Amino acid sequence: MAKILVTDPIHEDGLKALREFAEVEVATSLKPADLLEKVKEYEVLVVRSATKVTKDVIDAGKQLGIIARAGVGLDNVDVKAAEKRGIKVLNSPEAPTIAVAELVLGHMLSFARHLPRADSSTKAGRWEKSQLMGTELRGKTLGIVGTGKIGRAVGYRAKAFLMELLLYDVAKNQEFAERTGAKYVDLNTLFQESDFVTLHVPLMPEAKHMVGKRELELMKPTAVLINTSRGGIVDEAALIEALKDKKIAGACLDVYGQEPPSDSPLLELPNVLLTPHLGASTREAQRDAAMIIAQKIKDTLVQ
Repeated sequence: MAKILVTDPIHEDGLKALREFAEVEVATSLKPADLLEKVKEYEVLVVRSATKVTKDVIDAGKQLGIIARAGVGLDNVDVKAAEKRGIKVLNSPEAPTIAVAELVLGHMLSFARHLPRADSSTKAGRWEKSQLMGTELRGKTLGIVGTGKIGRAVGYRAKAFLMELLLYDVAKNQEFAERTGAKYVDLNTLFQESDFVTLHVPLMPEAKHMVGKRELELMKPTAVLINTSRGGIVDEAALIEALKDKKIAGACLDVYGQEPPSDSPLLELPNVLLTPHLGASTREAQRDAAMIIAQKIKDTLVQ
């Protein structure tokens, strides 16, 4: 029986599935030194985002054959070091598709209708109806950067709000474009013509700060940037400047260059809507992530 070490919390249903074919130990909140010692005993390491699977961890895991992340992305795993050792690296990017897509729509609606301010001011005893004039999503143009599973899920939902779609991706999905009446354009055109821009690309070296001063200056002064992908995709210094100078109307952020974004000027700006990396934080997404990764581990072990 394979021995599996789980170092970040995953859904109980996923643990149950793992225990059907392996010996599983859950040890969360390990200090780096303790992880280096403990990983030596296991063939499979399962993490989420808290555990940093560095080269040192990989080198210490002499028996490791699989490193699995229950979630999207692998930026907390030294994939090159794992591949050099012949270790299979797995993740479950499909799991939070709906959760992230719904969060994007939630951000757009909240910003367009001033819902956070409306809630807090009403609870404080103020009736600010005349100051909270909003705008509709109907007829607005949503620019989607990255048309993978999440980008497409956002697009389908945006169409239900009668929005127009502009798309950018190096790999075009023509079926999605045809089904939604969307149009693939170059990145400059997308930033220039969109009322909302939402980012759905992985944080690879070429995507680092892909949205910077130049891209922000292309946007309409009434436009809103939404990032639920990875913080490093946006140059936060440039974004803060654009927000302060009102070069764009606002931003909705769920991810940051540093998390949590303590002492960031973003915390003081009135034209930003901030959430604490909630993209995959639904019961359904967490269960799906754990169940999908359990099945992928099982399939890999029996190969």
